[in-house]
Amino acid sequence: MHKWIFEAAYYKAMSRNFEPGAALNDWLLAEQEFMKMLISDYLNICSEDGGLTFIGLQRFAKSLGIENAENFTLEDELIHAIQIIMHQDPCFNSRLYNHCNISEPCLWRAECKKLIAYHL
Repeated sequence: MHKWIFEAAYYKAMSRNFEPGAALNDWLLAEQEFMKMLISDYLNICSEDGGLTFIGLQRFAKSLGIENAENFTLEDELIHAIQIIMHQDPCFNSRLYNHCNISEPCLWRAECKKLIAYHL
């Protein structure tokens, strides 16, 4: 993980000609891209294997560094915690009265729809 982030941050710095003062930002952006890639891969694997399982989601959250992931009792709470660690607004909609108003691509959109359909 650190090697991937290091290399991505290096290429970000190189693309801006190694101008000083932005190394931390390069690292944080690379770290966020890495986590987004992990989440995307995880969701793709889950869709191929028949969907998310709660225990699998707990383990995944723990692997991302979410403390006490095993103590969460609701899927949407875990996904909110993952979104927060990704520096995203926790927008996972599992309630019928919530409507997704995110215009940018969202990794969790399909899971939102599944939970809403389940509650119908």
